[in-house]
Amino acid sequence: MQMWELEVRESVRQTLADYTAATDRFDLGALAACFGVEGVLEFTGGQEPLIGPEAIEAGLGAAMGGPRDAGRPAPTFVRHHVASVRFGWVAADRVEASSYFAVYTDIGLDHWGRYRDVLVPVGERWLFASRRISVDAFAKDSLMAQ
Repeated sequence: MQMWELEVRESVRQTLADYTAATDRFDLGALAACFGVEGVLEFTGGQEPLIGPEAIEAGLGAAMGGPRDAGRPAPTFVRHHVASVRFGWVAADRVEASSYFAVYTDIGLDHWGRYRDVLVPVGERWLFASRRISVDAFAKDSLMAQ
């Protein structure tokens, strides 16, 4: 492996960590800043993809502020644990990566699934061109299930 590839991989890992930290702080602006101008955030379950940082921030804000099921409180904390980051393709202009996540809230393990990512260089950073979130399952008493 050449030095440029190690630098790219570490830059991508930093973006993955920045996204995770922003999510856990409920900082939608910082989360959206991890996406390129035309970056796409997709979810399983039929929701329309969100395109671009402004739409991502607004769409996630609306989803978080929307109505909740009766008797289900909003989480007071969220902790994402990302594991098994695997680089499927690494080039100077594009990286494809996949990973698994587990999300903990006030109830403990809330939900879990997979990320499928494409990142591209933008200035000194690597940003998401696309992130597909596939939730494999929710806990019975999940605070975040839609």
